Amino acid sequence: MFADDARKKDVKTPTIVSEIWHNGEFVKWDDARVHVMSHVIHYGSSVFEGIRCYKTLRGPAVFRLREHMQRLVNSAKIYRMEHEWTVEQLSKATTELVARSGVQQCYIRPIIFRTLDEAHPAFGVNPFPNPLTCYIGAWDWGKYLGDEAIERGVDVCVSSWNRLTPNSMPAMAKSGANYMNSQLIKMEAITNGYAEGIALDDRGFVSEGSGENIFLVHDGKVVTPPLSSSILPGITRDSVIQICRELEIPMVESGIQRAALYVADELFFTGTAAEVTPIRSVDRIEIGTGKRGPVTERIQKMFFEITSGERPAPGPWLTFVDEHKPATQESGNGFDAAQAHKVAEAAVAEAATASVNDNAVEPLSFQSVMTE
Repeated sequence: MFADDARKKDVKTPTIVSEIWHNGEFVKWDDARVHVMSHVIHYGSSVFEGIRCYKTLRGPAVFRLREHMQRLVNSAKIYRMEHEWTVEQLSKATTELVARSGVQQCYIRPIIFRTLDEAHPAFGVNPFPNPLTCYIGAWDWGKYLGDEAIERGVDVCVSSWNRLTPNSMPAMAKSGANYMNSQLIKMEAITNGYAEGIALDDRGFVSEGSGENIFLVHDGKVVTPPLSSSILPGITRDSVIQICRELEIPMVESGIQRAALYVADELFFTGTAAEVTPIRSVDRIEIGTGKRGPVTERIQKMFFEITSGERPAPGPWLTFVDEHKPATQESGNGFDAAQAHKVAEAAVAEAATASVNDNAVEPLSFQSVMTE
């Protein structure tokens, strides 16, 4: 009845990092196991992050590591998960994991969830009796919406499923339970022949994709839904907002009506997995010229120049793994004086551009035509 190949298609995963960080120790991938009666399996009690590590001339670099870990800690706090892990500890664990793996690029998945105290098991909805555990895994992951999507764009639909209301499930928290809603949006889109779905909020305004924030371009202005539209405060979303300032592109957060999607000049998704992906049609209505638009291309170009280390970021967005290795690990992996000299030269070049980054253009303020 349905195209089975489309339903089973997933992002290419050429390499899985053989170790996982677990509560301060590194364990083998095959040893990272959880009891079937754990609270998280029955009640979805988890919070997590998705982080990309990019290949650069200075070695692997994790994109906005601290901001991601801060959001993880914030998500845990919202769900009353009282734990001992700090942003600094989680960030250090991440760089160690990547360094030990030897990979140059990867997708990183930290997760905190409620497990099971096997000596004193608790099976009810009440999460407090269940201990917390934290894992950080990584794998090499391709383009989330397809390799060709970055240039050609994707075909999407407006979902029949709404985003959760903020006072029902907190959209600000990146929780596993929220992604059951995302799965409904994604499955409906795939079943109907689309790459992705766009959800509306409970008022009928545009919210976000199943796993991406959304941006609209109209008359040279870039518009994105505000946090009040039940969106996740995306790290890549924030990066694109700052990139628009750098490029002096007018940028505003505003409510967006569904119909505005159809008459937009350009649309694009953002997210750790999706990065910056153009949208070429919505509900089989062509957007603009039906391909990546010039504003999207400018933003995309700067984003990938930053993540590759070719261009200074508006802030300290890249954590260079090789420069955070312990001294013993550096020598063990052949980190020699010549490499150190190259790193020092790059640091001087970066410092020379700091004054430019400190003078970022402030966002322009105007009344959006996209809201009532």
